[in-house]
Amino acid sequence: MSWQEIYKKRLTTADEAVKLIKSGDRIVPGHAASESRLLIDALMKRAPELRNVEIWQGVTINNDAPYYRPEMQGHFIVNTAFASPGTREAIWENRGHFTSLMFHRFPRAFREKRIPVDVFITMVSPPDVHGYCSLGVSVDYSKQLIESAKIVIAEVNPNMPRTHGDTFVHVSELDCIVEGNGPLLELTRFAKPNPVLEQIGKNVASLIRDGDTLQIGAGTLPDAIMSYLKDKNDLGIHSEVVSDGIMELIDSGVVNGKKKTLHPNKAVATFVYGTRKIYDYVDNNPFFLLYPVDYVNNPFVISQNDNMVAINSALEIDLLGQVAAESIGPKQFSGIGGQLDFIRGAAASKNGRSIIALQSTAQNGKISRISCQLKAGTPVTTTRNDVHYVVTEYGVADLFCKTNEERAAALISIAHPNFRDQLREEYKSLFGVSLPQI
Repeated sequence: MSWQEIYKKRLTTADEAVKLIKSGDRIVPGHAASESRLLIDALMKRAPELRNVEIWQGVTINNDAPYYRPEMQGHFIVNTAFASPGTREAIWENRGHFTSLMFHRFPRAFREKRIPVDVFITMVSPPDVHGYCSLGVSVDYSKQLIESAKIVIAEVNPNMPRTHGDTFVHVSELDCIVEGNGPLLELTRFAKPNPVLEQIGKNVASLIRDGDTLQIGAGTLPDAIMSYLKDKNDLGIHSEVVSDGIMELIDSGVVNGKKKTLHPNKAVATFVYGTRKIYDYVDNNPFFLLYPVDYVNNPFVISQNDNMVAINSALEIDLLGQVAAESIGPKQFSGIGGQLDFIRGAAASKNGRSIIALQSTAQNGKISRISCQLKAGTPVTTTRNDVHYVVTEYGVADLFCKTNEERAAALISIAHPNFRDQLREEYKSLFGVSLPQI
């Protein structure tokens, strides 16, 4: 059959397509902006007749998704590897589960059936003249799930951009096709950075050199950092995600990829996460290459970029340099994502370096994010052996090749002044050593 005949034969309605899902199945919705609300809404209509359908996901920006609501308990079980505002409450109330898994290992877990998937539900662009649809803004682990899931249900949506790289799937790889034209999920734009974040952004930017290749995320702090990169030259991008903040730097010529040693003159990512503006910006834009996450986030691949700089954030860091970026005590807030992937990739890069950026305090200055010890039950996201630079609004601490005492003193020097004496006293009490003043 021609691809047009295959397409027509597999075309159905959303309500009919989700009838393929049965109790006890594990389904994976599209990652981030590729989640199909049309298909998820159709699935929710079937909730009364379904039991224990596991919804396994990475990042979701569908914070109104009904499947993690309390009334869905018994019908749907949320299992996520990256908690979000929508899924945290389900985890905290033991209505959902958290799976600890580094982002670049997702495809392997699906491929090797460590996480067998019954149904993959996603969104793709309309097919081209050869019958190929684009995965658009989410290649990440979607590419592998097209191969690994027992059933693939795809919403073909003209609002999904066509992106370059390893993003294409043929209509013959889609078991059920549903047509829709609703808007893609968007990340609510962040508030304008406050003076504290502005200063952190300025401090981080001081570590960036002309010709560096950056990994930087999405959010208020990344936006603040990027606002201080406008005087840099020939920056490159190799990052798991690109968002709205990057567009101005590309248009101004600051980010052009000319000095990249891997994929020169291109920005490499595994998914796009932002507003409609960035989705339109990457549409058919050859400057962007999207590849699966087991390539983009592979530390060996990352290290092939000379002058690679990994910029990540944290919730807390102790005086040994251990970074907690996922949890406060046992309370899960996010996940490891690609933080350690990029920190280790940057460490292996020629002239590479990594940066952990965080505000010095939380809860309106009541709590120091730099602590003598991590709270009980807190998992370590990035080990002390991996940490290079730590940045707060009070400056930069270089922990590379430093003794425990030197590390602690450097971190205290960038803690909020209200907590510095307390941190020195706690360190002396715990380790029996008086720290020098910096």
